Amino acid sequence: MQKKELTIYVTRPNLPPLEKLHPYLEQIWQNKILTNNGPFHQQFEKELAKYFNVEHINLFANATLALVVGLQALRITGEVITTPFSFVATTHALKWNGITPVFCDIEEKTMNIDPTKIEALITPKTTAIMPVHVYGHPCDTEAIQDIADKYGLKVIYDAAHAFGIKMKNKNLLLEGDMSVLSFHGTKLFTTFEGGAIISKDEKLKKRIDYLKNFGFADELTVIAPGINGKMNEFQSVIGLLSLEIVEEEIANRKKAAETYFEKLKDIKGIKVFNNFDGYDYNYAYLPVLIDENEFGASREKLYDELKKHNIYARRYFYPLISNMPTYRSLPSAGKENLPVANKIGEQVLCLPIYGALEVETISKVIGIIENINTKK
Repeated sequence: MQKKELTIYVTRPNLPPLEKLHPYLEQIWQNKILTNNGPFHQQFEKELAKYFNVEHINLFANATLALVVGLQALRITGEVITTPFSFVATTHALKWNGITPVFCDIEEKTMNIDPTKIEALITPKTTAIMPVHVYGHPCDTEAIQDIADKYGLKVIYDAAHAFGIKMKNKNLLLEGDMSVLSFHGTKLFTTFEGGAIISKDEKLKKRIDYLKNFGFADELTVIAPGINGKMNEFQSVIGLLSLEIVEEEIANRKKAAETYFEKLKDIKGIKVFNNFDGYDYNYAYLPVLIDENEFGASREKLYDELKKHNIYARRYFYPLISNMPTYRSLPSAGKENLPVANKIGEQVLCLPIYGALEVETISKVIGIIENINTKK
């Protein structure tokens, strides 16, 4: 019987050793505290704040809830300028708050929101800018903040990809008014599901804590129509244990990425992103752009060929949010307004990367790419 080919996904969660989980579970079973700011939740919040070198952090059941609550906490209304090149939850969080998304084109170099295009989109209804550190590559935070200060706007960073990014001269997560992180199962740091908000002052942290717990300020007082966004004790335990192994995961991903970079450098029509000047990257993703004219095949052909070999790359982020039926009727969603984003959306392919990825598997991926390339 022929041996079944191993399936390779775009990522694989880095989980702590199972035996380390058992003592924590025993404590949860003994104290019967499952959620509502339990002891492990408090411990994880403190350890995470220490890791990020921040004072104010709020844990959430997932990052989408964190985005929804963060916008509520800052009392954002009207219009918010954001990127079409992201996971759809970024824009969904705006719509759940009754906010109109205004899509801004992106930079080809970083695939982040283009600050030079933001100012032209500001109207009397604009209250905030919500950029995304796409793939963990930092936005031009100085340029964005200059625009926000000039027009009196808030800045909320979707930092879902930015766990472990270390800037040379600043703390990326303290840029803007708040940053929102994701600990989803597809991220390099995971609590199965989960997320967090990092903000700058105690007053805002308290408001966020109220809003994520139905709006309760105390046992009898509800200050706002909040939501249930709390992280539970099991998620918190996974987070505590995952913190112990995340640096090793980043180091191993770096080795895998460097292998890719070396093997891809001479293949025409494949653009990699390996310029990390000013920061230490987390290697959360391995995006490449496929130039069909130079490569000799389309992104779709390569994507399908990899699937034939049980290798599941992902077209992050395709289709663009602005091209989805829910959002394409917005005035800012027109393709003529977003030429760079639409171009990159048709070319991008994220190749498999995770700490346990073997060199042999990377070589197999490269072999498939080279085989298509030689058939042009």
